[in-house]
Amino acid sequence: MSNEPVDLRAALATFDDLWAPRIAARVNDYDVRIAKVAGEFTWHRHDHTDEFFLVLDGELRIALRDSDSDSERSVTLPTGSVFVVPAGIEHKPSSIDGASILMFEPTGTPNTGDKHEQLPTHIATTTGRALD
Repeated sequence: MSNEPVDLRAALATFDDLWAPRIAARVNDYDVRIAKVAGEFTWHRHDHTDEFFLVLDGELRIALRDSDSDSERSVTLPTGSVFVVPAGIEHKPSSIDGASILMFEPTGTPNTGDKHEQLPTHIATTTGRALD
């Protein structure tokens, strides 16, 4: 990791892959990841960590399932919004028109969580890639 400032707009311009986070910085044992998203991700959960989302551009929708009651709800995050998915809650991010997001998670956390549905072909499990 560099000890120089990272221009997130410039960093996002270096890749086009969707749902493939890049590590923009590290804070202690946490990754600051950026990603471009469009369409739907997959239902998944992180058993031992919360997941922080910040929408840099566009709009992100996160569907949530309550494991105790199987009820579903969703939150819509416009540009500039933040939301934290608590550990153990199943969630499914999506974006109709596409979005750029920043996530904050412990280093080594797979993007598809500890449990997920069968992955569609446009999603690969990753713990983030270095910026080029």
